[in-house]
Amino acid sequence: MDERSGTGALLGRGRTADVFALDGHRVLRRYRDGSDASGELAVMRHLAEHGYPVPGASPGAAPGELVLERLTGPTMRDALVAGELAPGAAGELLAGLLRRLHAVPARTGTDPAHRILHLDLHPENVLMTPRGPVVIDWATAAEGPPALDTGTSALIMAEVVLTLPAGLATAARAVLAALVRHLGGPGDLPAARARRAANPTLGAAEVARLDAAEALALGVAGPEARGGRPERP
Repeated sequence: MDERSGTGALLGRGRTADVFALDGHRVLRRYRDGSDASGELAVMRHLAEHGYPVPGASPGAAPGELVLERLTGPTMRDALVAGELAPGAAGELLAGLLRRLHAVPARTGTDPAHRILHLDLHPENVLMTPRGPVVIDWATAAEGPPALDTGTSALIMAEVVLTLPAGLATAARAVLAALVRHLGGPGDLPAARARRAANPTLGAAEVARLDAAEALALGVAGPEARGGRPERP
């Protein structure tokens, strides 16, 4: 299949985009509403130039398409469920990926405290490839204070804890605790919660869980981190 036909095998469906096979080395990511992906491509290329682990990327035939390197390996979530990755190690790895990301200079902004933010970095958006972990799905990327990004990751992990059965929830809570511990705090949870609440792709039940998720992330952080100490780039 070429990039124009859109008839390759459907590999996955996210909240806003579908992923199709092109060949053994490439996939096509297409936004269902035709949203322009050029900004996402620019961010990924900027990160790649600074050595951050992202898939290789190039434009598709339409504005809402990206041709991406086809990666092999499980998601971090699948590695956790399979027992191939310990929860504490997963949390430490997520924290390391956030710190590495926030060490990359902003692409367009002029505020020296701002960095590129993923704003959806969690175990389903990290692929455990033979060359190491690679971060995918940069649709929500923006520039701003790193504490918003770390707060968003902590909040999402807390949401996951609240939706899983007991055994899996215990493991997810351990991931969250390690993430917060290795970041030195939970980030800017109020700002992350406000942003999540305004996300039109979240359902009513998901929005209703945000207060409990914020409280959980804050509780896991412990009293020494409850001042919302921001991560420094």
